[in-house]
Amino acid sequence: METRAAKRRAEITGLAQNQSPKKKRVVLGELPNMSNAILPVTSNSVLQPQKRGCRRTTIVKNAAMTKKILMLEDPELDDTKVKAKKSGTNEKLDDPQNCEPYVSDIYEYLRKMEMEPKRRPMHGYLEKIQKDVSANMRGILIDWLVEVAEEYKLLSDTLYLSVSYIDRFLSTNPVSRQKLQLLGVSSMLIASKYEEISPPHVEEFCYITDNTYTKAEMVQMEADVLNSLNFEMGNPTVKTFLRRFAEFAPGDQKFEFLVYYLAELSLLDYNCIKFLPSLVAASVVFLARFIISPKMHPWTPVLQERSGYTSFELKECVLILHDLHLARRGGSLHAIRDKYKQHKFKYVAMLPSPPEIPVSYFEE
Repeated sequence: METRAAKRRAEITGLAQNQSPKKKRVVLGELPNMSNAILPVTSNSVLQPQKRGCRRTTIVKNAAMTKKILMLEDPELDDTKVKAKKSGTNEKLDDPQNCEPYVSDIYEYLRKMEMEPKRRPMHGYLEKIQKDVSANMRGILIDWLVEVAEEYKLLSDTLYLSVSYIDRFLSTNPVSRQKLQLLGVSSMLIASKYEEISPPHVEEFCYITDNTYTKAEMVQMEADVLNSLNFEMGNPTVKTFLRRFAEFAPGDQKFEFLVYYLAELSLLDYNCIKFLPSLVAASVVFLARFIISPKMHPWTPVLQERSGYTSFELKECVLILHDLHLARRGGSLHAIRDKYKQHKFKYVAMLPSPPEIPVSYFEE
């Protein structure tokens, strides 16, 4: 006689076979042949990801079980805090880097780490090392990786680390345009293993490229990246310092999303790699405060003291970010802009900004 457990297993198997795939391919087209000069990208030169009907089955997490586990860890969490903790929207609940007794020591250590040459990309690597890769190609690749991260619901930390690995690898290794996308997905694979609880498998990254690369090619590129970076995979990013600086510029949720939006825009521009992550993070807070309140000086004495930067030191980076926000740079790279035009991000990509920032705001 067939047991109830056996019948249940048979039902589950039948349901799994009848489920329609959910994931979609986010395809990056052929990268255009353009010079390394930073030029406005025309709409014809950006190959929009193709929309495919094919989707895959994804693993659905048990929300009730997740809530029970969180409640066991901290009995005082109510439903609102459980949702925030699970989604990562309220990072102060579980971020060990924000523990007051040693937070200053942590960020002092991170500031030293971000300046180590082995953790920094070479400024000007496209002109000095690369022969077949341009700044526009890099921007298109990162714009596409934002879509991949959204498709697989990856943490923003994973995206920032991926871009860091790409820039560091390109600083020492010439790459052909045919292999640039392979480098991008392999870097995201490594970053996913570093940051995510359940990272996507190699096959999933092959799939997202429309099987342009084989599993063997991706594994080999993964090994090349790891060896080239000497397995130094942990380094502070813009997001790392934003967690700290945003504490001293209190604002509502819209301000928080605006800060993250501007920070992700900085990933698109090749000129931003010459700045330290902490400086980019401080510039992001400066610009976000200016956009929210244009008539109020965005840089306070507290922000200057805590970040270690004066408004004058932030000027160059702030102006680049401002151009990105106004689409005067990278205007045809749409993934980040479309992402933050959604209701869940309070439509912060649509917030207006004055065309110019007063010079007096950068005077010491």
